Amino acid sequence: MKTTFTIFMFLYHSLVSAIPIISSLETSALTTRQSSSCENTATSRRCWGDYSIDTDWYSVTPDTGITREYWLSVQNSTLALDGYQRGHILTFNGTVPGPSIIADWGDNIIIHVTNNLQHNGTAIHWHGIRQFNSTEYDGVPGVTQCPIAPGDTLTYKFQATQYGSTWYHSHFTTQYGDGLAGPMIINGPATADYDEDLGMLFLSDWSHTPASELWEIAKQGAPPTLESGLINGTNTFDCSGSTDTNCIGGGEKFETKFEAGKKYLIRLINSAIDGHFQFSIDGHRLTVIGNDLVPLVPYATDSVIISMGQRYDIIVEANAASDNYWIRATWITACSTNGNPDGITGIVRYDSSSTADPTTTSSITTSSNCGDEPLESIVPYLAMNVGNFSGSDVTQQDVSFAFSSYFTWTINTSSLLLDWSNPTTLRIFNEENIWPTEYNVVPIDNTESGWAVYVIQDLSGTGITHPIHLHGHDFWVIGQDTGVFDLETSTLNLVNPPRRDVASLPGNGYLAIAFKRDNPGSWLLHCHIAWHASQGLAMQFVERESEIAVTLANTAVFENTCANWAAYTPTQLFAQEDSGI
Repeated sequence: MKTTFTIFMFLYHSLVSAIPIISSLETSALTTRQSSSCENTATSRRCWGDYSIDTDWYSVTPDTGITREYWLSVQNSTLALDGYQRGHILTFNGTVPGPSIIADWGDNIIIHVTNNLQHNGTAIHWHGIRQFNSTEYDGVPGVTQCPIAPGDTLTYKFQATQYGSTWYHSHFTTQYGDGLAGPMIINGPATADYDEDLGMLFLSDWSHTPASELWEIAKQGAPPTLESGLINGTNTFDCSGSTDTNCIGGGEKFETKFEAGKKYLIRLINSAIDGHFQFSIDGHRLTVIGNDLVPLVPYATDSVIISMGQRYDIIVEANAASDNYWIRATWITACSTNGNPDGITGIVRYDSSSTADPTTTSSITTSSNCGDEPLESIVPYLAMNVGNFSGSDVTQQDVSFAFSSYFTWTINTSSLLLDWSNPTTLRIFNEENIWPTEYNVVPIDNTESGWAVYVIQDLSGTGITHPIHLHGHDFWVIGQDTGVFDLETSTLNLVNPPRRDVASLPGNGYLAIAFKRDNPGSWLLHCHIAWHASQGLAMQFVERESEIAVTLANTAVFENTCANWAAYTPTQLFAQEDSGI
């Protein structure tokens, strides 16, 4: 029998899972539905009922018969997240970050998104979710859907075929940089034991000027410097001596409580517009057990390098002396600038009654690494090799830049520019097979090998590292280095290489990824620096095109969203000013 869990607050169903802006981690807990064959407990996290950490989740998904249903309202808010009050903060249900979407591995998820903005469209992406056979719900305007018009609602539906830590965010221009993001947790087994799951920890940069206004600076080429950063939507900004009436003070540090002897799971996410973090907790070691919805062979470290869009699951043991300790989202200044690089901090308290600031210091040297954790560290627990492929399976494209009316990044001399009203998936549905050049489409059909290999080479000469995110797939990182790629001579790792959905393209170097051609759809690949995505550093794979229309589960909803957007556009106040993503 199918069971549906409709989750809402009494009399306020539009505020599902709404949480106040508080400086505490939210425990991700759902009633565990498992058989006694392998119960998931604090001492058996590798278990998951009839499944376990050894189950191949690419080919096996639990049939839970459970549907989790959520309602999200996209709206403008005025908040003082760090003590500086600003309007035009974009929120889900009035909070930054938005409500937690929590499910179990195998659950079906239904999310109703209503656009309550007055003058802008929106579209919500479920980052890292493969959307297997549900490409129309990937949430990219101009690729998989038309934007949701003001006043309109779009219901996204998909199954949680993976498990781990991820997030959802607007993929409409720069909206997520103004707060429109939230946590998504899919409960499942883990590669190490822990006592308590403390949920997602968002690390972000933050500006006192809306990102939509900063775009006027960013599109000239040089990124603007943001004033500060937030941990889970909160921080303190020094308003002493300020004559700015918006600098009202009262910001708070993020706080969480430890109980001596316990082990805590913390799910890290870098949700910054343009910033790399080095995460650490004074006096504590970290055990990394997952990245980007892929369980890892556990490894210990003092700090974790995390780039935009990436996630890391870490376990922290409360084995230090009873005290207060700084949590540090250290800004890596070698990569980009921030007005408060050392002040993006939170607090761990062993004594919940304490209100004192920590006096601890860090023994960690700030890194200059603008890339990823070491490849040799992030070893997938479920070992998978890359199969044989031929030269015809390899696509190589070059990154550079151009300047016309504004600075743009290019892939093979073309900068992405989408038509929100005519998304790629709609073109496919209408049997249009000639793609506009600026859609940057690479068709990939199934081949004998079943593998696609994509090499992106930075020839811009800027030395900037780009975090590259692929929709619709996990990918195998088979090559990542400075210099020029050569298929004959460059070193490739095909034996259980790192597997994830965001990896760094080194400045003046290359990134070589492999993925299986097993998910018909139109899948965006883009830089996750928000300014660069707006500047067109993106392309899309149209995968197994002849099979895509068959996978569209509800074409009426898809077409209605486009019809409502078409009805709105003649009166829209703000025209498209960037790539569209």
